Amino acid sequence: MKITIYHNPQCSKSRRTLELIEAHGIKPRIVRYLVETPDADTLQGLAELLGVPLLDILRKAEAEFIAAGDALPVKDSSALAAWVHNHPRVLERPIVVNEETRRAAIGRPPENVLEILNK
Repeated sequence: MKITIYHNPQCSKSRRTLELIEAHGIKPRIVRYLVETPDADTLQGLAELLGVPLLDILRKAEAEFIAAGDALPVKDSSALAAWVHNHPRVLERPIVVNEETRRAAIGRPPENVLEILNK
């Protein structure tokens, strides 16, 4: 099973989600998204896999999101994805993708990812 986790090791939910995946005998591909920032196309693809607009997977209480205010391009998904690429801290975490089934889940709570780990 090919699983990718967009991971922030500083986040307890992200760490717990990674532990849960590994407890199921899966060695996921780990993308430390604050270091290996996904490009705009990947960000839009993640939102599509989750079945929500990109805006719905952003952490709106993050200082960078708040500071952007009215300048945030919320009505233009391409521009928003480019902005998120430059401000990855606002991305919800962790995002887990089952590459084989093309399904994704946000690990909040970590147990949310169990449904995409089932074969």
